[in-house]
Amino acid sequence: MTARPRSTNGWCQGIGKATLSKAPLTARRSVGTLVERTTLFTVLAKMDTARAESAVTGFSHVLNRIDAQKRLSMTYDQGREMAAHSQLTEATGVRVYFADPHSPWQRGINENTNGLLRQYLPKGSDLSTHTQDDLDEIAWKLNTRPRKSLGFKCPAELFTPDAFDFKQHHAALFALGA
Repeated sequence: MTARPRSTNGWCQGIGKATLSKAPLTARRSVGTLVERTTLFTVLAKMDTARAESAVTGFSHVLNRIDAQKRLSMTYDQGREMAAHSQLTEATGVRVYFADPHSPWQRGINENTNGLLRQYLPKGSDLSTHTQDDLDEIAWKLNTRPRKSLGFKCPAELFTPDAFDFKQHHAALFALGA
C-alpha cells in the first residue's frame, strides 16, 4: 500500500478494502465486501464466481450506486480476483490500490467487518441462495448498528448524514419489537 497517497479517501483499510467470502466449491458463489474506512459503511456485492470478471461485475454494480465523491479509491489484497482491476477503474472511476503481501494489519477494518458478517452468512454456508437484495438488507443491518469505535453512532448515520435519521430508525425498531 506504499504507492497510495495518504490524502486519498475511499473504501477501507487506508482507503477502502475489499474481500471475497467464498462459498463451498459446489456453489461457486462469492460475496464481495467493501468497507468505507472512516465511517465503516459496508456494501456487499453478489458475485457468481471468485474470478476477476465476476469481481468487476459485482463491485461495479454496487460501487456505481454510490455518489462518485464517496468512491474515489479502494485497497484490495493480493487475490487473483482483482486481476482485472483496470476494468473496475474504467467502469467506476475508482482507483484500486493493493495491500502489501502478508500484511493483515493493513486490512483490519475489513477483517472485523467480515467477522460481523458471519452472523448473517456463516462460514461454509451456500452463498448462492442470497440475492443482491438479501445482501443489501444484511449490509443495512450492519450499517444501522451503533459502533463503539464511532462513538456509538452507526455507519449509515455518518456516511449519509443528510439522509439518515437514527432517532427515527431507532424508534421504528422499538415500535416493531425488534
